[in-house]
Amino acid sequence: MKSSEPNAVRVRAAAGDYLVVCQRGILGTAPRELAGLGRFSGVHVVSSRRVWRAVGNKLCLPRGARVHLFADGESRKTLGTVEAIARKLARSGADRKSLLIAVGGGVVGDVVGFVAASYLRGVALVQVPTTVVAQVDSAIRGKTGVNLPEGKNLVGAFYPPRLVLADPDVLSSLAPREFRGGLAEVIKYGVIRDRKLFAFLEQKIERILARDRQVLERVIRRSIAIKAEVVSGDERESGLREILNYGHTFAHALESVTRYRRFEHGEAVALGMMCAALLGHETVGTPADEVARIISLVRKIGPFPRWPEVPPEELYAAMRADKKSRFGQVRFVLSRRLGSAKTYDDIAERTALCVLRFGPHVLLRPSGAFGKCHE
Repeated sequence: MKSSEPNAVRVRAAAGDYLVVCQRGILGTAPRELAGLGRFSGVHVVSSRRVWRAVGNKLCLPRGARVHLFADGESRKTLGTVEAIARKLARSGADRKSLLIAVGGGVVGDVVGFVAASYLRGVALVQVPTTVVAQVDSAIRGKTGVNLPEGKNLVGAFYPPRLVLADPDVLSSLAPREFRGGLAEVIKYGVIRDRKLFAFLEQKIERILARDRQVLERVIRRSIAIKAEVVSGDERESGLREILNYGHTFAHALESVTRYRRFEHGEAVALGMMCAALLGHETVGTPADEVARIISLVRKIGPFPRWPEVPPEELYAAMRADKKSRFGQVRFVLSRRLGSAKTYDDIAERTALCVLRFGPHVLLRPSGAFGKCHE
């Protein structure tokens, strides 16, 4: 649902609609954007040291704002980090009328979002995403959370922000690996919702990888619009919204078994989408040519870290611990045809294990050719 405001998309939420504004240079006018949210007793910016060094000088803050920094990274996405940030806020005098601004990538947004949801039972939150993954996905979803040793995002809350400010220009500071991995989430939107976007990505992927400002801004805005449309239609992930997890059941297992130290999240999603494409071919009839197109496009944003040397059964056990599982049954989001997807909870374990066993070898083939999976 688009806002009448240019460069903005409105997201519907039970706690109140909010805008996602995507515009170059918007961080320099942040106080003006924040003024529309009302008055706050204090403004507390929470970011990582690494992110703040890169973009802190681009963000204009209201007078008197306090900045709190912590070490990010998937391994720091824990309840211990939530406690440490909450204690910093308490020592700084943050009260229920305070505003928290999360500045960073997906880890910062998830952790600070959960802090905002739980500190004093909820304080106002603004997301300022600084990575591709955060701008097109995690900052918009209204989901917050942290990991447990048993799995990813097992503790969290649905807590929408009051505003999201996305500045595509800050992506120029991203390391190549982080930038390329983040594009997996953009490709995902083409697979699950927009065939035309997928075709555009196939045509323009080299320019996107070169960070062509015009093309990159176009695909980010389209991705934001798709995410906002899906989230507005299913805020609490009870139906349609589950399609956003395409590739993520595999990805979360890969992250979990490697203790969140081998893969950037987008890299795990990229490998997970290729596995999901193969599983779709095996189970729901995804045409071979479309599977090949998905794998081919995803490969172009690589290279990726090597596949972990763990038994397929261990990866599948990690999938059972995924928060999307029901009654111990692993659930997969699959795409029968490019531009559409749905959740399936009747995929035979042996077929998924087959993909986990032979999939990595298929995905490494230079030709991209593949056949039916045979045990």
